[in-house]
Formats: sequence, structure tokens, C-alpha cells
Amino acid sequence: MWKKRHSIENGSILARSSSSSSSVSVSGDSEEEDTGFLEVTVTDMRHPPPELGPMPEGLSPQQVVRRHILGSIVQSEGSYVDSLRRILQDYRNPLMEMEPKVLSARKCQVVFFRLKEILQCHSMFQIALFSRVAEWDATEKIGDLFVASFSKSMVLDVYSDYVNNFTSAMSLIKKACLTKPAFLEFLKKRQMSSPDRVTLYGLMVKPIQRFPQFILLLQDMLKNTPKGHPERLSLQLALTELETLAEKLNEQKRVADQVAEIQQLTKSISDRSSLNKLLNSGQRQLLLCETLTETVYGDRGQLIKSKERKVFLLNDMLVCANINFKGQLEISSLVPLGPKYVVKWNTALPQVQVVEVGQENSTYDKDNIVIQNAGAKKHVPTSQSSHNKVYLGPPRLFQELQDLQKDLAVVEQITQLISTLHGTYQNLNMTVAQDWCLALQRMMRVKEEEIHSANKCRLRLLLPGKPDKSGRPISFMVVFITPNPLSKISWVNRLHLAKLGLRDENQPGWLCPDEDKKTKAPFWCPILACRMSAFSSKALDLQLGAVVHNPVQSSLLGFSAVSTSLPQGYLWVGGGQEGAGGQVEIFSLNRSVPRTVKSFPVASQVLCMEYIPEKSGEEQEQEKTEDSRATAEQASALHPTICLGLQDGSIMVYGSVDTGTQCLLTCKSPGRQPVLCLKHSPDYLFAGLQNGIVAAYARTSGGLWDLEAKPTCLQVGTGPVRVLLTLDDTLWASCANQVTVLDAASLKAQDTFEAHPDKEASVTHMIKAGSGVWMAFSSGSSIRLFHTETLEHLQEINIATRTTFVLPGQKNVRVTSLLICQGLLWVGTDQGIIVLLPVPRLEGIPKITGKGMVSLNGHCGPVEFLAMAVSTLAPDILKSDKEEEGGEAVCGDEEKPEGRCPELAAQDSHLGREMRKKGILLQYRLRSTSHLPGQLLSVREAPAAAGAGTLEHTEEDGSIYEMADDPDVWVRSRQCARDTHRKEISSLAIISGGRGYRSFNANSKGTACSETDSTLLIWQVPLTL
Repeated sequence: MWKKRHSIENGSILARSSSSSSSVSVSGDSEEEDTGFLEVTVTDMRHPPPELGPMPEGLSPQQVVRRHILGSIVQSEGSYVDSLRRILQDYRNPLMEMEPKVLSARKCQVVFFRLKEILQCHSMFQIALFSRVAEWDATEKIGDLFVASFSKSMVLDVYSDYVNNFTSAMSLIKKACLTKPAFLEFLKKRQMSSPDRVTLYGLMVKPIQRFPQFILLLQDMLKNTPKGHPERLSLQLALTELETLAEKLNEQKRVADQVAEIQQLTKSISDRSSLNKLLNSGQRQLLLCETLTETVYGDRGQLIKSKERKVFLLNDMLVCANINFKGQLEISSLVPLGPKYVVKWNTALPQVQVVEVGQENSTYDKDNIVIQNAGAKKHVPTSQSSHNKVYLGPPRLFQELQDLQKDLAVVEQITQLISTLHGTYQNLNMTVAQDWCLALQRMMRVKEEEIHSANKCRLRLLLPGKPDKSGRPISFMVVFITPNPLSKISWVNRLHLAKLGLRDENQPGWLCPDEDKKTKAPFWCPILACRMSAFSSKALDLQLGAVVHNPVQSSLLGFSAVSTSLPQGYLWVGGGQEGAGGQVEIFSLNRSVPRTVKSFPVASQVLCMEYIPEKSGEEQEQEKTEDSRATAEQASALHPTICLGLQDGSIMVYGSVDTGTQCLLTCKSPGRQPVLCLKHSPDYLFAGLQNGIVAAYARTSGGLWDLEAKPTCLQVGTGPVRVLLTLDDTLWASCANQVTVLDAASLKAQDTFEAHPDKEASVTHMIKAGSGVWMAFSSGSSIRLFHTETLEHLQEINIATRTTFVLPGQKNVRVTSLLICQGLLWVGTDQGIIVLLPVPRLEGIPKITGKGMVSLNGHCGPVEFLAMAVSTLAPDILKSDKEEEGGEAVCGDEEKPEGRCPELAAQDSHLGREMRKKGILLQYRLRSTSHLPGQLLSVREAPAAAGAGTLEHTEEDGSIYEMADDPDVWVRSRQCARDTHRKEISSLAIISGGRGYRSFNANSKGTACSETDSTLLIWQVPLTL
């Protein structure tokens, strides 16, 4: 055990020794900890905290903002260092010196592990920050300081140790609070004596929050630093370093929390139980856990009871537990408490089914399964169950909807009979009868909305039980109420993906090269959802050319269908035979497995496609003001279009599937050159041609491309223009090993740079992320990264070093496709292998920051393309019952039960109203019939005409009126909730195309390539909430 203390006048360096240990366990009660770091003493006397001087005159507004942001960095860093010092001076040191000890030295080391090293790192950062602040008005440099200070492996090590130990530290504090009153009293006194009353937990969580705070400040600094400023690249690199560090720490914290949750659950189970052995096997991953409210309904739909449960979704099972917080409330204000669990039930994941209200018949075999309501005392009679007439809780709404449909059929028959009456009556005529029909139709719409609302926050699961005496399987229906629709969507989505993850092709689906060369399953890696033939025609040997996704929102999809289907819309796949005809196949993705909706031939092989979305509302309004003339061309331009580039030089523009997929425009490229790539900007459609020309087609006043007029031809080289990329206001065009940057508006060349030293290595792919562009080439196994602003070469990665984990000895690898999405760079190779590499997601430089993963599912030949299908769920799907309650409160003055879940309160109030009212008055437009001709059919005298005037209202009013205890009192039903701002949910899938399917798993039976047809592989990732 050794330490060396230095005091360095002009700043010091915290060095790591070669014998450092990241282990927390220390034998005995030693007061020192062998951290393996050279400790540096930093005093305020020698190094005063950084301070900004007075603001000089003549600064631009952006310079003033940047100065304020620097002030925020200095202030927040000072506050953070003070918090670290408080932990050590106010808590650690007194506990170490206290006699008798309330916490042993060994336990103190566990609780405050690595805090001294973190303080030293930031003390050194403060010293360097001081000099930068002093020079700020002359240099305006700070990005490189963040890179130099936080890119060291030492910083990651000390923070990783702290984050990994955090859960253990909090657990130890909690246990000491429960068993040692003196320690609890010590924490209370320290909190009360502090000026801001922050608890020890509040101080110790600050290191976990530090890097996200830095990221926000640097994002603001970058946003206010203009392009061309010399500081931009260093700020972007700093953002990359901090995001990478924060991402790694977040992942470690997530894994630590997952392990802690599983350990807490394991403690509640008997050591001899099979579930305990499963949880302790180390093979279980916790995918999702949340507190949900379980509800039990009676045979008439009434709510019997409800109770909070903790539900755990593991990678192969679902566990439900009771929650117990007893005896821990006193210390809950000082440290977060993990509850004690009592397992209620657990079941294997493949046997769990999600059942939506109104979809029971299609979910399970109703003739061979008996459904029982979990928690209900009475069993369902056999006669009832055999006819499947049990409607418990929300399913009662579906039965009521069917009743309304039957009643409408009867009322329509009554209407026909009324039309045969000879007399004229005020309240019995065709006008009144039609009003009845309209009222029933309105009630059916309201009932459908109630069913939709019931599905939004109710998670109904069908679980297997023990067979009955006759051997028929018994299933239990468990109903959980989720806190909000987002939670419900998340549960259904993750249940679906977890089941897909249990298929053979996903066991495992990815290989993670690690130091020990072991296969490690990461948390929620992309899951292979399906594979299918790219073309329905088997007679022709069609090659794949291109693919695009046309997102379309479908309001017809149910709540669970939205959560489990692929991104909504259509997938266009193009290809053909070289020198012969082409083919386009269109798949619908509005389900968990795509299906072909249309297939049509084209004159020549499809080489490229471009999806052009419909114009935004602002653009459309702007065009209306400029030209008020509406034409058929404008009408079709409002919809999305898909552009095709063909081998014979044709450019074809098609309307979307929803508008009939008609061909809107067609033309030939200059010189009938093959169209290798297509890209669009707001003003132009760009086509990269075989002869080194980029053809630019301008938009017409109607919004479509003017393909009849001669395009502007831009010569960028003599070889083929293989790839185009639109970046902000520029267009990047590749020809051979060079890239030309063009102004997208004036079409003038701005710059040309060499992307590869080998002239034979043509640029074949370009993909943008953050402030960088990754490029792949026609030869060699490397991909290269360039800065979007300075065009500087920043990084080069050899893909062959990753693919050798799957195919050892194969070093001649060529990259055939690239894609970036959700912090992952997808790389397709000519061997059919797909590699995933992690890249930052923010505005920084998308440098490769880890070893990545290799897919064990691939193609028999080159990966021809990688594409992303993404869609945003319609905002109204997120309208929760809680929001509806809020909207109703505006309209009515009903009191709500306090402290109750709004779902349950709504259920009770609905039942209360149902018991109170005596019937529904079938009215739609008619509030009174006194203005209609004829006499009033009634045993009572007709009411005074004066009263009728007060009951008048507009014909457009389609509200339902309920009849209260007094039939003469009209109670108007409450309106729907107001539209409020909704969050968005993104659904994402990745599509790869190539020859056949191949499993690279050594243990798989089907490793040989048996398929040669063009094949699509589709991966899904969890919904982004």
C-alpha cells in the first residue's frame, strides 16, 4: 500500500499507477484506501477559482451569449467542486474520526468510494479553466480543454467505479439508517445544519448528473458559435468526448440498477424455489419493471378491488410481485428506498398474451380455453364459459356497443313502420324517428371512443393456469392499469420484442467482440423480426437495386397493433435484370410481418430511389400566397412522391400508394445515361449520371419537378457519379476518389477534396451524422470520416478487423452499404456480414467510440442496401384518461375522489351515474318537438308553448342528453377533453437486402446458403418514447 503526495505550484497532474485496482473490498478496517492514484493537493490559496473580468465593449450579440455561457460553466463547476468537498468534509471525515464509530472505516470506503479522485480530477480542471477564462476575450477557446481533461481513460475509470458502486453505497446507507440510530441522527443533523438542506443522497447523486450538465452547456456554446469560427471543431470534439463518456456511464448505471432490482427480487424468494435458481443463473436480463395497478372486476363489470403491483419483464419471463414499504418511511427523506417484494406469480414469456378490449375472439381459441378473472372469487359457470359470454370490466363496453348496434337495427325497422302511419303526430313521425337513429349512431361513436380509451391505459394479459378436471386449459385474465398511455405502449412493444428475441435466430443474434472474446448480449440490441423474399415473382432472377420507406399514419390500427407493428407506411423495393426489365414491389408495414400490396414492372432495371415527403404546412401556405391558382398538378404535389432512376436513363415519379401509385412524370436523362443516384432539395431534384454529370431538375410552380425542360448539367468528373448527399445548403457529389461540394441553390461548385489517396478507390457511399460524413469505397475494407465544415479527414476504421470474428482469415472485405440511426453506424459488406459500430447522436463528431457488434444473421452475397423505416405515431393515440378527466373538469363540477388513480375514479363515477339514471333520452338534433306539426301523443297535457322556447338549440348540436331522477330535468353529457400538446413516439426498423439468408452462428444448423433469391431482413428496435 503506497501513496505519494505532491504539491505543485503551477498546477499538477493526477497520474494513475500501473497497479491500480478498481475493487471496493478492502480487508480489515483500514482508514486508507489503495486507490492506485497519485494524490494531488490543490489549495485555493495557490489556485484561486476562475472569474470572468469586466465585459469589453464592441462584442457581437453571439459573443455576449458565449461569454454568459462560459460564466455558467465556471459557476456550475465551482458549485460541483464545493458539493464534492462537502461530502468529504461534512460526512466522510467526521465519520472516519468519530469515536465510537457509527460506521466502520471499511464501510466508509464503500460509501465514499472514488470521491477523492473525482474531486482531484475536477480540481485540476478548475486550474486549467482559470487560465482559459483569463484569456477568453483574446482567444475564445474552451473546447480543447474539455477534450484534454475528460478524454483520459483515468476519468472514465474513476467515474465508472463510482457509478458501479453507487447502488451498493446507497444500500449500505439505508441498512445503517435502519440498524444504527446514531448514524440516522448524524445524517439528520448534517442535513439540518447545511445552508441548502441538501441530503447526503442529493450530494452524492451530483457526479452522475455532471456530464449531462456539461453537454447542455456545450450544446448552447456550439449553437452560438458561427460556422467558420476556429473553435467550432474543438467544441464538436468536446461534445463527442462528453457524450461518449456519459453514454458509457449511463449504460453502467443501467446495468448496476438492473442487477440491484433482480437481487432485490431474488431476496423475496425461497432459496429452494426454481425461480430463485433462474434469477441467480446470471442468464436473466431485466428489460422493464414498473409499478402498475392491478384491478379485479365482478361479473357485472363493477370494480371489486385494486392494488399496486411491481411487474418485472425479464428476457424470458414475466414476474408480478406485491410491494411492501412497511417500517421504512422515517428514512425515506434521506435516501431512496427499495421496497421489499413478495412474488405473486411468474410465467414464461411465450405463454403471455396481450388481449385488447373487443379483440378477445381473435386472440385465443375460445372453444378450448376457459377464461377466469384473476382475483375474482366466483368461478365462471361452465355453461357461461362455453358460450364465451363473460364480459368483465372494460369488455363490458364492447358488449354495450354490440347492444347498441342491435338496437339501431330495431329502431330502423320501427322507422319504416312509422313511415306507414296515416295520422300526423308531433312526437311520432319520420323526423323524430330519424333523430332516434342519429342519436344511436352518436352513442355508438361515443362507445367506440370509450373502448379506445379503455385500451389506452389498460394492459390486459392472458396467463396460463392449471387445467381443469376435464383437462381443458384454464387461462387467467389479469388487468393492469398503467400510469399513462406511453407506459402501456412501452409494455406491449417490449413484450412483443422480448418474444421475438427468444427465437433461434436471435439466440444470440449479435456477437460482441470483447477482451475475453465472449459473446455478450447487449441490452436491447436490434432484433431480427422477419426475413422474406424481396420479389413475389419467382420466375425471374431479379437483382436488388434500391429501397425507400414511405411513412403513412393509419388511424385504423388498434392500440396494440401500433405497439407491435413495423413502422407504419409502405416499403418500396426496386430491382431487375441487367440489360432487361425492372420490377417494383411495394410492401405494407402496418403489421408485424410485411405483406405485398402491389407489384409492377418498369422498362429497365431500377438503380436508385428517392422518397420526397409532402411539403410542410408553412411551405404550402407560402406557395398559396405566391400563386393562388389551383391546378391538378398542385393537387398531386401535395402528396408524397417516389422517384425512380433506371438503367436506361429514365427518371420516373410515382404518387404514393394511398393516391393510386400512378406515374405522374417521366423523362430521359441527358444522353440517356444510367441514373445511378437521386437526391432532392427544396428547389431541385438531382440525378447523378454514369458520365460524371449531375443533372438538376427545378420545381415547377405546381410543386412537381419540371422534367420536360432541359436540366442544369453540372460536370463533376469523367467517371460515374455514384453517390449524392444533401447537407444543409450544399450538395456533395462523388466522382472517382473525389467529392465536389456544390451550392444547392446557385449550383456553383464551392470546393473539391480527395476522399481517398488511391485513385482507383471510388466513393460509393456517403452518410451524414452530427457534424461528420462517413464514406465507403469501391476497394479496400476501410471507411473514412470527414468534417462537414472544414472537410478535414478525422478518422479511419478497418471493418475487416470486426468481420474476422465471424469469418476468420477473410481479410479482403469490401463495404457495400452504410446507414446511421439511433447512435449506431450499420455497415454492410460484400461477404453478407453486417457490422454495428457505436457513434454519438448529438451535434458532435460521429467518431467510432467502441468495438461494436457483428450480426450473426446476414446474406449469402453482398449486402446491397441498408435502409431505415421510421414513423411517428399519431399524437391522439397518447391522449390519456387522466387528460380526459382534466378536460371534463372544465365542463362539469363533479368532485373526484382524492388520492385515487383517475382510471379507477372514472370507473366508479361511471358506475354511479349508471345506477342513478333511469334511461337515455334518444335525442340528437331535436331538443323539443313542439315546433313540429300535429298533436302531441301523451297521457299528460301538452306543456305550455313558452317553455318550449327555452329549450331551443342549434341543429348542429349532436350531444347526448341523459335523463336524471326527475324526467323533466335535462342533464347534458360532458364534452370530450380539449386537445393538448402530445409527445411523439418513433417506431424504427432497419431493412437489409441481399442474396439469400445466412446464419453465421457456429451452433446454427442452417449455416449453409440454401437460398439465392433476393431477400430482405428486417430488424426492429424498441419504440423511442
